[in-house]
Amino acid sequence: MDFYRANARGLRDRIARVLPKWSPEIPGYSILLGMYAFGLEESGNYARAEENGRQAVEMEPLDCWAHHAVAHVMEMQGRVEDGIGWMTTRKPYWSGEDNFFKVHNWWHLALYHLDLGQTEAALALYDGPVREDRSSVALDMVDASALLWRLKMLDCDLADRWQELAKMWDQHADGKLYPFNDWHAVMAYLGAGRDQEVERILTTYKALSSPVNQVEMWARQIGLPLVEGFVAFWQGDYTQAAEKLYGVRVIANSFGGSHAQRDIIDWTLTEAALRGGHRDLAEALANERLALKPHSVVNRNFLSRAGSGSAAGN
Repeated sequence: MDFYRANARGLRDRIARVLPKWSPEIPGYSILLGMYAFGLEESGNYARAEENGRQAVEMEPLDCWAHHAVAHVMEMQGRVEDGIGWMTTRKPYWSGEDNFFKVHNWWHLALYHLDLGQTEAALALYDGPVREDRSSVALDMVDASALLWRLKMLDCDLADRWQELAKMWDQHADGKLYPFNDWHAVMAYLGAGRDQEVERILTTYKALSSPVNQVEMWARQIGLPLVEGFVAFWQGDYTQAAEKLYGVRVIANSFGGSHAQRDIIDWTLTEAALRGGHRDLAEALANERLALKPHSVVNRNFLSRAGSGSAAGN
């Protein structure tokens, strides 16, 4: 629940409160370390997160959550070569058919390739282990939507890939259960040209003028401007997209997902600023991103385009 509420402090401190009562001699200790590693990573303590994650997988190589925590560390630090090495050398441990997290870990590998500018490799991963099974699990579909959206911003030809994914979202995106998922469904609906489904979700959100629970609050305060911003971006209204996304990016960490997942907001915002001709904003955002991941081809391209005044992509 801490993960689905994006409660970084809960992810970290819930484990810290009980960890002294455990020891390596107690069965399951490594699993606790893996959980703690992810909480540390989401709290920005990357060194301790990697230390605990590596210790966990050394004790239990099949611990996909600990493996995933270390993958996040490398993603957030921009250590893409390390990340690719981490994923590929340990693939037998996290990519089995019985591993519920395998698609998400494949998604992380695709993100590393995107940061290197290797869009063809990322698209091949989408067509392969990310989407070849046509999974109807929401977690897997979130990854698929987010990867396709990034590839589209990089001007990749996605053919009819959106259609299959959008159809699968119909059984999940009701505008009521989990806005984080609805937002990713909207990405697929936009790509597939299913504007009526986008409008259905927007109408549901707009009706929540007086939220009565946390989910409704997320939908109204975060889901609505996010969806409106992504719709504006897709329709070419880049100024509107930038305004919506700039305002919501600082509170989006309260409605779900990880830092790596929510980075798509800032990525889309930066792209909107470039395409909308807002060079000062685009340069500032590119500098933000480069300060965190200076070797990212995507981020360097953002800064280059901001300096040249070019709205074109790669």
